[in-house]
Amino acid sequence: MSKQLGVDSAKLNVLAPNSSQSTITWIMEGEKTPQSAPEVVPLSTTFTPPSLVIASLIAALKNSKSRGNTFLLVGPPDAGKTSILSQLAYSQTLPTQTSMQINSAVVSISSDKSIRVVDIPGHARLRNQFEEYLPETKVVGFVVDASTISRNAPAVAEHLHHILHALTSLPPSQQLPLLVILAHKADLFKSTSSSNTSTSALAITRVKAILERELEKRRVSQSGGINVEGLGEDGERGGMGGLECGEKEGSSFKFDEWEGGDVVFLGTSITPANSDEKSASEGSLESLWECLAENM
Repeated sequence: MSKQLGVDSAKLNVLAPNSSQSTITWIMEGEKTPQSAPEVVPLSTTFTPPSLVIASLIAALKNSKSRGNTFLLVGPPDAGKTSILSQLAYSQTLPTQTSMQINSAVVSISSDKSIRVVDIPGHARLRNQFEEYLPETKVVGFVVDASTISRNAPAVAEHLHHILHALTSLPPSQQLPLLVILAHKADLFKSTSSSNTSTSALAITRVKAILERELEKRRVSQSGGINVEGLGEDGERGGMGGLECGEKEGSSFKFDEWEGGDVVFLGTSITPANSDEKSASEGSLESLWECLAENM
């Protein structure tokens, strides 16, 4: 979070009168002929245009050091963003409902580092508010309900497309935030007894495959001008970018080849307090904590 730099006006107002008063007192007590009064240089002549430019650059550099401490939670409604926020901030799951306003909290990830977690509503008319927070964001977490994505895959992919477009549209001077896709509610997946695959890994595999399939449909639709039914919601912006991958002939959209940077997939869930030890180890926010500690 950027800090505003400025001159302490209160100190200036006190120091100027005191310095003038001490000079007058010295002349009167010494009963000497007053010497020529010290020249008072107007502030306007002190801060020339070059010096103002230098001061602005210094302020910008100092401000930049305090940026990049925001973890931005985005994603469709009812994916579990607010539950993740409350678990990170308060170590407990608070009763939640579909958010219609931005929620935020300061979270300590180590003994000497705190971050700001911001939860953006997933409603179509509110979700674009995330763009206001990108300049101070270091990690973007796109939360997906892994247990229901097969039923609303086009809408989820359309929402993610907005995120990808915004990230790839950032100015070159701004560092690209890390994109983390959270396959949330992974604890709802049941691992077969014959497989050692964890529920988190199953959730990640499912979410990644479905999103790549739907984003490829969107890419083909845009490049060929084909109208694919059910690709998005009303009010969607046309001609969005952000889906560029390795342009090999016949290649489809793959997160591993996305030109916008690295994409990390994590399987997460909010584990109830009365759950057994096995489900607590497989379904939790432990992997998210580790990711934030490493990248924030």
